[in-house]
Amino acid sequence: MIHELIGNTPLRKCGYLSTENKTNIYIKEEFHNPGMSSKDRPALYMIQDAIAKNKIKKGGEFVEASSGNTGLGIAMIANELGFKSTIFVSQTCSDEKIAMLESAGARVEICENSNGLHDFYSTQFKAQSYASNHPNAYFTNQYYNSGNIKAHYLTTGPEIWEQTKGKITHFIVGVGTGGTISGVGRYLKEQNKDIKIWGVEPSGSILSHFLEYGEVPDDNTKMEPIEGIGRTFVPGSFDGKYVDKIFQIGYQESADRAVSYRKDSGLLTGFSSAAVIAALDKYVEDMDFQPNDLVVLLFPDHGSRYISKLYAGETNASFGSSIFTNQKIASQ
Repeated sequence: MIHELIGNTPLRKCGYLSTENKTNIYIKEEFHNPGMSSKDRPALYMIQDAIAKNKIKKGGEFVEASSGNTGLGIAMIANELGFKSTIFVSQTCSDEKIAMLESAGARVEICENSNGLHDFYSTQFKAQSYASNHPNAYFTNQYYNSGNIKAHYLTTGPEIWEQTKGKITHFIVGVGTGGTISGVGRYLKEQNKDIKIWGVEPSGSILSHFLEYGEVPDDNTKMEPIEGIGRTFVPGSFDGKYVDKIFQIGYQESADRAVSYRKDSGLLTGFSSAAVIAALDKYVEDMDFQPNDLVVLLFPDHGSRYISKLYAGETNASFGSSIFTNQKIASQ
């Protein structure tokens, strides 16, 4: 069963990034989930909650607004449990993700943007409207569903704490819905309040401003399109109480870093994973890592979902993961 395979993903030391940053860099490999994404976790929790609370009947239809990964998790799990799915994606969604959604049995609707429920042309508005007008359809609504945070609080956070034997000093992740950083951040802060919880978002996204000032910025700066992260509104699944800082990074910086990282390491990274690596490069002085720190980067998905966007001009792109070593944390 697919849902039994979700979670318990590996944590591997990245020798290349550790050497570059003169500290201990580990990567939480979420692409080992059955849908090759961290989004399988909240997808499972949101579906289980809807079924348990009788919000949907057998044979009904799960509906989601997604950059692709949450939608795929929902489509796979829904199909296995005897449900249908319709996933609303923005026009920036990669061709690979759309193909995967359709292969998992989802009906895909492409929308103009993902700017939130206030925008009539957004994935969120279209998904909510569709679910409201179709019988036995349920909008999981990852941007406001507590199951999004809960999944990471109950699974991802404890896994990281156990895998690092409590030695983690920093957790860094791209921020989109906010569910991952909020759930993992809350769990880790409860274990050790001194752990740094840092996010990464595209230039023009509003969450770093909101975190610092408690309000949405007045300007209408265009957000750069790094797939899967960044927001023009504040999702209900973002809880800033457990986030110390959010760094901003540009589209081209992230795309270039994906390519250079592949050349140096042999690994294809996803778009938001490349953004996290690019942020390490750009803000390394601000991050001020110490030699004995233990830094965990969460890679939510795999670069094979972005061949057309990040690696189309590359030749001999390797799908291997030779960068990761099997060095155990206890051996440090």
